[in-house]
Amino acid sequence: MTNLDEPGLGVDFGRVIQGGPGPDGSADTVFLDGDLDSALSSPATEGAFEVLARLADRFAGRVWIISKCGPVTERKTRLWLDHHAFWERTGTPVGHLRICRRRADKAVHCADLGITHMIDDRLDVHRALVGLVPRRYLFGPQEQPPPA
Repeated sequence: MTNLDEPGLGVDFGRVIQGGPGPDGSADTVFLDGDLDSALSSPATEGAFEVLARLADRFAGRVWIISKCGPVTERKTRLWLDHHAFWERTGTPVGHLRICRRRADKAVHCADLGITHMIDDRLDVHRALVGLVPRRYLFGPQEQPPPA
């Protein structure tokens, strides 16, 4: 059972943990567009494991990956996390992964888990979390300026 009185961190997977922009600002699309071997060999976003290890410690393990994807990408995501020893390297508890099929449904997981902080690269996710998750962090380059 989740303790809703403790701070909790939600982190998006795609374009945050994996597939974030490279040094030149280009996106990594091999995870979504490539075969399973290519997806598994694709790297983490630069610094993601190190930062998440510090955050997992700070949040006393109350860290969850909350990702929107379809069944094929869900399978790739689960395999990628295990292949890269994500759980061990970051201190995130094994299996702290929630998947939904619509971005707005991340709000359901955040409410269920008592998420107080969320890192995501999509403005529509941030809009869905207004009034629910008090601290939202917009990750990565954006095509439009972030809202106030």
